[in-house]
Amino acid sequence: MLGENSLQRLFSTFANGLPGLGLMLQRLVTAGILVSGAVAHLGATQQVGSVGPQFLDAGMGILILVGLWTPVVGTAVACRELWIALPGTGDPWTPLILATLGATLAMIGPGAWSIDARLFGRRQIKRLR
Repeated sequence: MLGENSLQRLFSTFANGLPGLGLMLQRLVTAGILVSGAVAHLGATQQVGSVGPQFLDAGMGILILVGLWTPVVGTAVACRELWIALPGTGDPWTPLILATLGATLAMIGPGAWSIDARLFGRRQIKRLR
């Protein structure tokens, strides 16, 4: 599991203000696409054995939404979506967009409005007088 120092080394800061809002919107869009796609496939799937990937997508979407373990989950989203896009069956654009969003979240970080920022962000030490 990632320790506080290891995650702090990944990001110099957790973006706040408009950049933080942009990252939160990026997380919201990425999570929305992942979860809605998973729910749509779960509704269309009749076989019990083929629901694992949908649960994985939904779980990754929820973690991205709340901004928990963002570098790890973003990398997992990018790898999974590239795995879907590369065989060339079906429309590759949605998986390629999701792979790009996951990779950029893994590289940039979740922003200040995330659980990662609360757990691993730099803290100010208050002086007692």
